[in-house]
Amino acid sequence: MEEEKAAKIQSGSILISEPFLGDPNFERSVILLCNHDEGEGTFGLVLNRLSNLKLSDVVDIYNDDFDVTLGIGGPVQYNTLHYIHRLPNLAQAVKLGEELYWGGDFEMLRTMIGAGIVTSADIRFFLGYSGWTPGQLQEEIDKNVWIVNNNAVNKLFNLEADTLWRSILRQMGGKYKVLSNYPVDPRLN
Repeated sequence: MEEEKAAKIQSGSILISEPFLGDPNFERSVILLCNHDEGEGTFGLVLNRLSNLKLSDVVDIYNDDFDVTLGIGGPVQYNTLHYIHRLPNLAQAVKLGEELYWGGDFEMLRTMIGAGIVTSADIRFFLGYSGWTPGQLQEEIDKNVWIVNNNAVNKLFNLEADTLWRSILRQMGGKYKVLSNYPVDPRLN
């Protein structure tokens, strides 16, 4: 399974942090790369960190029955709102994988939510994002900070945020399945 480690970084790739990263912003995190450009850098969203805020805490929505918990997309610009979804008809959305999109026309999205066309199973919202300057992410991958997976993007909506890191590693099999069982603090083992 060593080919998973050497997978090419691209928009739609999943980054899985090594078990003992030591950075509280990214420890045991799973990040969806929304944009990767070797000349401009990389933009991604941490998928398995939840905030204490609901969507209605940060933006007016037109449907009282629709309120979702916001994720923490990363340590950069907490005052920005980002979203991934399974809405192929949302204008200006960027396709990241089969049935997975990033962003799009926010006013159109609010209208769709208000009309009940969008359910909480179709979309995830995030405050802030994760970013890397040109070459920085590749340097981190070369130092074994991240495992790159290009085969998990279509499973993201089917896995729970609190078990996402472990679930993706287990599905990768081999040595990655072993990594999935590492304790958070090996001294307590």
